[in-house]
Amino acid sequence: MSKLPTVAIVGQTNVGKSSLFNRLYGSQEAIVAREAGTTRDNVIRRISDGEKSFWLVDTAGLKDAEDEFEASIQEQISEATELADVILVVVDSTIYPSDQDRRIAKTALKSKKPVILVCNKVDLKGSLAIDEFRRLGIKKILQTSAEHNQGLGTLRTTIYSEIPVVHETEPDEVLRIALIGRPNVGKSHLFNTLAGKQQAIVANVAGTTRDVNRVAVRYHSRDIELLDTAGVRRSGKQEVGIEKFSVLRTLQAIEEADICLLLMDVNELNTQLDQKLAGMIKEAGRGLVIVVSKWDSVEGRDAYTRDALAPQISRNFAFVPWAPLIFTSSVTGQNVTKLFDIALQIDERRQHQLKTTELNKILQACVRKHPPAGLKNTMPKLRYMVQTDQSPPWFVIFGANLKFLHWSYKRYLERSVRDAHDFTGTPIMFSFRDEKQIKSNRQRVAEGKEPVTKAYKQRKDAEQES
Repeated sequence: MSKLPTVAIVGQTNVGKSSLFNRLYGSQEAIVAREAGTTRDNVIRRISDGEKSFWLVDTAGLKDAEDEFEASIQEQISEATELADVILVVVDSTIYPSDQDRRIAKTALKSKKPVILVCNKVDLKGSLAIDEFRRLGIKKILQTSAEHNQGLGTLRTTIYSEIPVVHETEPDEVLRIALIGRPNVGKSHLFNTLAGKQQAIVANVAGTTRDVNRVAVRYHSRDIELLDTAGVRRSGKQEVGIEKFSVLRTLQAIEEADICLLLMDVNELNTQLDQKLAGMIKEAGRGLVIVVSKWDSVEGRDAYTRDALAPQISRNFAFVPWAPLIFTSSVTGQNVTKLFDIALQIDERRQHQLKTTELNKILQACVRKHPPAGLKNTMPKLRYMVQTDQSPPWFVIFGANLKFLHWSYKRYLERSVRDAHDFTGTPIMFSFRDEKQIKSNRQRVAEGKEPVTKAYKQRKDAEQES
């Protein structure tokens, strides 16, 4: 497993951070199939050009200003500089740099991380000369218009040149389970209960990542490491004991984990932030279990109450219909140990490798039943499918005119694969490769300009089988 580098967008309000975030994500070539119904207003997205990938974090999208868990600008800057690998400081090019801009730039530069100054809104009348922003002290300065998609290509290229090289970590047999959720939903209580349920606690593992508590346990002859993100508190004069939702620290735990338990307080279900967290876990390709906590606090709780709540929760999490739902109580111990069983089952499914011949039978059946729609004389052609990776299972479909393939058809393909094989609890990823790209890659490999990759070998094997 490899950890992706993180790029954080910081800056004052109304400088276009969210627009820039959406442009950087939306304007990329769609490597992973995008589908309708995913969480709106995500604060984090995985960006990829096929060779390099990184997490893009929008600090502006954490919560609305009136929300009690919103981090102040300075808190966001401090967190971003500590945890991100590259920092984008965004300013409004029509306004002279302010003291706040200077404080943000100074904090970012202090981190010794790569910092890029993005002068946004250059399309507007009254846009200032780039020299006006050199006094902020940031050497790399780019001009963009998120509104009119200007300068985004140069920005992406610059980001890719600055992000560190990702090194694959040595695989091990430890199953890492992260407890994710909003403040005060019972993460720490469940963490302690899960650890206490085991007779043989191997060791308390010293955390290399700040504010992520961890403990190693053994269950059914399997080594498991539990990660708990509880421990990030509000600073300063804010109420003692109230935690701050920290998107970057939560992302760290998600990145380390194989499977995430998303906790929700039964007395405060289905908030927008819960959906954002589920979206982050899905984007990261991690296993997901939706855990309703504090079930003991519900008066008159019974199967009828649970059956009434379950459809409501499912509707709010329709973009992850594959995630199992479970009701727990750390006080009574209800279904706590069952979480380990579910996690082990999900881990087994994430390792499943399907044969190419079997995948192509599924693909051919899909096309026969519902041929993909396109334009007048330009119809998408789906040739064959291979599985290129596990944890999560990743499928690549090759063909022609695939840019015209509608998102609903991609969702149909995913449903068909899931109907044929049980991938409950894990996202499955799809990439689409066009024949023109394949031809170009073959030529580059033949000329020695590109190395022979795992995906290339699998594609050649699939062509021989089909």
